[in-house]
Amino acid sequence: MVKDKTGLTPAQLAADKNHRQVAFFLDNARRVHDSGCNRNPTFAKLSKVGLAPLLWCIAVVLLATYIHSVIAGQYNMGMPPAFGLFAWSGVFVATAGLVMFYKCSRKDPGYISANTRDSHNQRDDEPLLKMELDNPALLTGNWSQLCITCKIVRPVRSKHCSTCDRCVEQFDHHCPWVSNCVGKKNKWEFFMFITLEVIAMIITGSAAIIRTVSDPASPASFGDWLGYSVVYHTGAVSFFMMDLFTFFGVACLTGVQAYQIARNITTNEMANSMRYTYLRGPAGRFRNPFDHGVRKNCADFLVNGYNEDVERLEHASRTDEEIGMIQMTSAVSQNGEGHSHHGNCDDHACADSHANSNSHTQGGSSQCCDHSKKNERTPFGLGLGLGRNSASRQYIRNLLPL
Repeated sequence: MVKDKTGLTPAQLAADKNHRQVAFFLDNARRVHDSGCNRNPTFAKLSKVGLAPLLWCIAVVLLATYIHSVIAGQYNMGMPPAFGLFAWSGVFVATAGLVMFYKCSRKDPGYISANTRDSHNQRDDEPLLKMELDNPALLTGNWSQLCITCKIVRPVRSKHCSTCDRCVEQFDHHCPWVSNCVGKKNKWEFFMFITLEVIAMIITGSAAIIRTVSDPASPASFGDWLGYSVVYHTGAVSFFMMDLFTFFGVACLTGVQAYQIARNITTNEMANSMRYTYLRGPAGRFRNPFDHGVRKNCADFLVNGYNEDVERLEHASRTDEEIGMIQMTSAVSQNGEGHSHHGNCDDHACADSHANSNSHTQGGSSQCCDHSKKNERTPFGLGLGLGRNSASRQYIRNLLPL
């Protein structure tokens, strides 16, 4: 841990100077570094591998059980052609879902290129110190877009994944079942995978029920039929129980993803809606600037495979307090004009007063124009008062760790 002569860390120095964004950034960097050093290497390797191989084996076993026990099972009646087509359609849909599962697991979710460091271990080679301070995110003081691991200023809707150790564009979540992040470039495959699997589970589960119910040798009562099915159709009953167990979880996930696609919002944004400033409106309430309506959101996602990070243009709407203040101002101005018309002053005094007021207004407007021109020439610098050529920038350079 880097400390100065008084024993204070860079985060403590930033907090003493009331630079809250800088203190938050440095404290987050320390926590990320500590968690990376204390992480178990064996667990880290297992987390990167994920549960995709296990899910693949489960899907293949269920599909083989369905074909052996439901479609090709020993029953006392033949299979009608229509039912056979319906039963085999579940196999085709499930296979298409597994193809989407493989593509989602192997595809780039939208990794953002990291800013690698030079081979020489010198302070001037630190990529964060080479950034220009005229970056829009830095000018507004939005230090949360700085990634201390990838050493970049990431886009607004991106996030650094601790499992993949990369920044992902339009980060949705890291799914251990596909062993990959779900982001901008593979969310379409992920949604198609879970949608096709839900359809396949509905078809195969229905086929298993129809196959066991239509057996002419089964008893009429429900209890006897259930016992008969467990004994003589063990494979079909086992498949149906596993299918029913996994159906509700995948169906809920599909519904949540469909809702988020219709709103053009990610799982990460919904979980951190109160933290991200771009998701809050002027009154502090939740506002999604990327929501362009259900029709456009769904059309862009289904056709292009993703939604662009284009903010919605909104007309400025005044609140009730602003309307009340405008009405009060207009009423006061009208009263002032009435008093000026009925005042006891001669024409020369009124003319002089109007001349003085006009000259004062012109002088004030010229001063305001000069002041605005000065502001155009003055660099803001991180939104924290750090100019581009300021000595405070050298101080921040000394605080950043190697």
